[in-house]
Amino acid sequence: MYPTSHSAWLIGLLLMPAALTAQQPVPPPARTDSTHQHGDSLMRNPVGLREITVTAAAARRDEPASTISISPFVISRVPAINTYELLRQTAGLEVHDQGQGPGFASNASLRGFTSDHSTDLALWIDGVPINEPVNGHAEGYNDWSLLFPQAVRSIDVYKGPTSALYGNFSLAGTVNVRTLERMHGTQALLDGGMFGRAEASLLTGYDKDADGGVFGIRGMREDGWRPNSGYKVGQGHARMVKGLSSTATLDGGIELYATDWDSPGFLTLDQFNRKMYDTVSNLTDGGYKRHAQERLSLRVVGSEHLLWRSTIYATQGRWQLFLTTPPEGGGGEGSGSQTEEEDTRHGFGATSAVTWALPRAEVTAGVEGRLEHSHYENWFARNRVRDSAQTLVVARQISAGAFVQTSADLTHHFRVSLGGRYDALGTRDELADGTTPSKTKGVLSPKLGALYHLPRAVDLYANVSRGFRQTDGVIEDPTLPFITAWAYEAGAKLDVHKLHANLAFFRMDVSNEQTFDPITLASTSGGASRRQGVEIDFQLPLTSALSATADWTFNDAKYQRLITTDGDTLSGARVFNTAKFVGSAALDFVPQDKIWQLRLATNVVGPYSPFDEPGVTLKTYALLHVSGGIRVGQALIQLGLRNVLNHQYPELQAGGFVVPGQPRSVYASVKYLFD
Repeated sequence: MYPTSHSAWLIGLLLMPAALTAQQPVPPPARTDSTHQHGDSLMRNPVGLREITVTAAAARRDEPASTISISPFVISRVPAINTYELLRQTAGLEVHDQGQGPGFASNASLRGFTSDHSTDLALWIDGVPINEPVNGHAEGYNDWSLLFPQAVRSIDVYKGPTSALYGNFSLAGTVNVRTLERMHGTQALLDGGMFGRAEASLLTGYDKDADGGVFGIRGMREDGWRPNSGYKVGQGHARMVKGLSSTATLDGGIELYATDWDSPGFLTLDQFNRKMYDTVSNLTDGGYKRHAQERLSLRVVGSEHLLWRSTIYATQGRWQLFLTTPPEGGGGEGSGSQTEEEDTRHGFGATSAVTWALPRAEVTAGVEGRLEHSHYENWFARNRVRDSAQTLVVARQISAGAFVQTSADLTHHFRVSLGGRYDALGTRDELADGTTPSKTKGVLSPKLGALYHLPRAVDLYANVSRGFRQTDGVIEDPTLPFITAWAYEAGAKLDVHKLHANLAFFRMDVSNEQTFDPITLASTSGGASRRQGVEIDFQLPLTSALSATADWTFNDAKYQRLITTDGDTLSGARVFNTAKFVGSAALDFVPQDKIWQLRLATNVVGPYSPFDEPGVTLKTYALLHVSGGIRVGQALIQLGLRNVLNHQYPELQAGGFVVPGQPRSVYASVKYLFD
């Protein structure tokens, strides 16, 4: 059953908090994220949530879970070619370029989840979910390129499905992004580099009492380091915050994104080993994407201890992809068959939550709903001319969830976190043969954690949680079950003498495991797998000017039980498209009395298990990056060198085909600040 009045339902969720304004007026809560980890209580100040959107609050170190936070300072100084590269260099994520082209979403893997097009990770930007349901290319297709880099205030990576605020696709964890809500003056950026890279952006805004705003435009183009790999990007960003009264604040935002790209295709293993990077599968391969989203959020302070937040949003998008699949056993120029995929979609959603701050506890409860409508087509083509249809489907999915998350201090040193959510998804497909299969199903995701604070030094913690995501192929078969994972974690957090460190031991047991080959497009479902390992991260100021950071994951990821559609037994084999260890480390030199700064960083990928090659592991590689900046008046001049040693490495390997990684690259930028 589907609701008949989506508009009334969404508007009702947004306007519900307005009734709270009839209560006695109180001053808005202090704009602080402070915590008191080493005092008599672990609790933060009552109603210290200054974020307006429901799921945009910053990660807290005093919760029993593992998180990584990336500041704007780090974001602005990393010589990254895209958002995926930024997270690879700063948060230790395992990233693999899928090979469809520079405008298509890459694989971002956390804790050994292959994350085809980052589908095992939930991405939220200012309270809006970015993963695309009922997507024929990959269920939960997750394009991080939608981020407007200069407008990002901070990025938090939640490891594991520990937060009750996130549902579908938060299987391995969540990436939560918050943008600037106000700024003074104007910032202009010019960026250039090798392979014809040129970028320009303009960001401006205002900050006046309770009101604020940020507006930006951005354009970029690049020829690409391989033939037929150029692309163009255009973006627009707007966010405005308006104080309606002493108790109510309204926040609105718009994101616009457009890109066009060409695709060089895959290389055979022999071509990669001989560095034949100029090989192009088909000169007509490539595609485009268009995306827009609008958001409106309302925050109401009902009393000193009560806060109600609601967000409604709408999204519209369209993408088209032409890609030549290599024939089995190799291929040369123009060989193989070209596939055309096209996806047109629109969606609506809303989230509403209320938070009660008690003397020794905090409770957040809320509801979430989303409607997504997609029209997906898959064709055999020849040089962008359609031949015959493979898949033609119109799909609609309605999801609804209810969640609760509590955190309580049982003693001055012992905190317990308890919560969970229930999600129901209803999917209805209209297939080319006239049939209309449909199915509604639900999943329960409990969360439990405990943290014990040892005075002045260490927090010991443990948690258990369940996460899920919808299986690939639901756009044609709504009866497909969820992929679920029970996650277990125990660790220690250290905060002493300016050292911030985290040690975590994790295990994740996955049911209805699914593996997907990006070359042959074959998928296998229905098995089980296990990821288990240890994570280490730290931030350490070595001197007043020099600091060190690192984030490492050592992982044993294996299929427990899985047989492919071709009859191959993968039980006991390493999970495809994952590495035994991944990590990033950096040294930042920022003298307080100097006009210059320097950063030296590396990211490492341990023995890597390619797609569709059981028993094969590729050798470990490490990439070295250097960047620096100097301030001249109102201008900041930055220079970055990525892959300093020009190391040859595979971004992805599958069935004897390779997507090669980018060689040594130089980037430079000039950022000018106008008062």
